[in-house]
Amino acid sequence: MREEEIIDVTKIYSVVNGGYGSALVTKRPFRCPHHTISRVGLVGGGNKLTPGEITFAHRGVLFLDEFPEFPRSTLEALRTPMEDGIVTISRARGTMTFPARFIFIAASNPCPCGFLGHPKKSCHCSLLQISNYKKRISGPILDRIDIHVDVPPVDQEKLTSVTSAEKSAMIRHRVEDARLRQSRRLADSKVKTNGEMTVANIKKYCRLSSEATEILKFAITRFGLSARAYFKIIKVAQTIADISRRDIIEKIDISEAIQFRSKEN
Repeated sequence: MREEEIIDVTKIYSVVNGGYGSALVTKRPFRCPHHTISRVGLVGGGNKLTPGEITFAHRGVLFLDEFPEFPRSTLEALRTPMEDGIVTISRARGTMTFPARFIFIAASNPCPCGFLGHPKKSCHCSLLQISNYKKRISGPILDRIDIHVDVPPVDQEKLTSVTSAEKSAMIRHRVEDARLRQSRRLADSKVKTNGEMTVANIKKYCRLSSEATEILKFAITRFGLSARAYFKIIKVAQTIADISRRDIIEKIDISEAIQFRSKEN
């Protein structure tokens, strides 16, 4: 983490005993609350207006496993933090604003039994059960998630394969290189990464080729995507271009970014 990030995160953990003592927090937080967590536990609040999990995940990762199992009212409280990177809590005793700029990751089964679309096992859920299961996550929440990926079952041959995969060190190098490109491009702004860019930042710093622009316009019209989705696609495409060391967003970048939009929204 950058020095200013270390200070920000350490300040948060100094508010209450988060398991880090008085030492500086030098590693990015990883928070994985259980789906039974309360709304206050997730976003903060209570009589003393204490931070919740989303604030303890500031500058790190918030991972919600079994995403549809969280109460819908709890998930809806994530709307503003996911968009603005802060959470404001108002109670009779006053109002408090906590930082909540995190990478959000969620995982879920495709249906209640978990076998919808499985190549070898049959799904035992009715259409109504599947529909109700998917409705547990609202459209606005799905719209705020930049990348949606369907993960197929891994077959036995791949599990037992001795073929070497790409080394984590190589992947880390590409990520660090992409982040360096972002920080240089955004040097005269208040943000450091593509994920933090506002609409104004996107319009100022993201350059699309004419072909990429046409593809994006077609996708917005064809799939009825929201204005929020329009700018999120550009942010994802910019990151793809950064990883490929391209200064301009090309049609291949925008096409890949479009594929990551939610199929349910």
